[in-house]
Amino acid sequence: MKLSVVVPTLNGRDQLAGCLDALAEHAPDAEVVVVNGPSADGTTGMVRDRDDVDVLVEIADRGLNVARNAGIDRATGDVVALLNHGLSVEEGWTDALVSAIAEADVVSGPTHRELKTGLTTESVETRTIKGRTVTYFNGDNAAFSRAALDALDGFDEYLQTGGSRDAAHRLAGIDYEVVWESDMCVRSEYGTDGGVAETDWNWKYRALAYRLAKNYGLRPTVVARMIGHGVRDAGSTLRDVAKGNATPSSWFGNGRDVLTGMGTGLKDGLVARFTDRSSRRNPRGRSRRSDRAVTVYDWR
Repeated sequence: MKLSVVVPTLNGRDQLAGCLDALAEHAPDAEVVVVNGPSADGTTGMVRDRDDVDVLVEIADRGLNVARNAGIDRATGDVVALLNHGLSVEEGWTDALVSAIAEADVVSGPTHRELKTGLTTESVETRTIKGRTVTYFNGDNAAFSRAALDALDGFDEYLQTGGSRDAAHRLAGIDYEVVWESDMCVRSEYGTDGGVAETDWNWKYRALAYRLAKNYGLRPTVVARMIGHGVRDAGSTLRDVAKGNATPSSWFGNGRDVLTGMGTGLKDGLVARFTDRSSRRNPRGRSRRSDRAVTVYDWR
């Protein structure tokens, strides 16, 4: 088995250096493909100065799914792993991946996060929609057989967020198995000033509506699921208003963004469903274009 590791990055030079150091230590035989968005922090020079990166792909698009597809295009392994540039693989990551991928199509593992209060980690998450059991994977730490990636046609480049969850729905639709391997661990360390990124409510609900409409069509269960998400988020943010952590005007503004995003996502999802009627449901996938790379440095 030949393993390729694709690492998308954007303005994360120092974090990327730590990620590459860990790969060199714990996955020394893997082919490493770094996909650099339009970074302005010297990432290109740092990568070119290293001798443990096989390919550097420069792209002009800031989209994560574009970067993923650009990396998959250049990877030559029969197994391709996707790794967030801010994470470091732990000892045993490679062995766990190799063992699990021999029995499954997609393998994912947890991210260990260092917090002041201790260690936190993800666990497997599944949903049943329209009789289909969907197992979500950690998009920051996942490995795919080449057959699974080809069947998916990579990631849907329409999506600015939620690309991994969309891929999980599509994998379930084409009967490819996703397994969770707890020993396939990566680590992220939070600084003392680390905070929670502000939610883009428009894109959160645009992505949700898009992937549900695209994969399942406009049916009552789809609408009910979206409304359920909206009600829960509205209640949570309303509690923030009551505690004085948010203003009523921001609550109404967020609600407007939710409705706008939901409407746009539904419309675009139905168009996408009509455009690609195959089981892979990926009208803006990897095969749709060949111009993602601006410059490629290939040291293989």
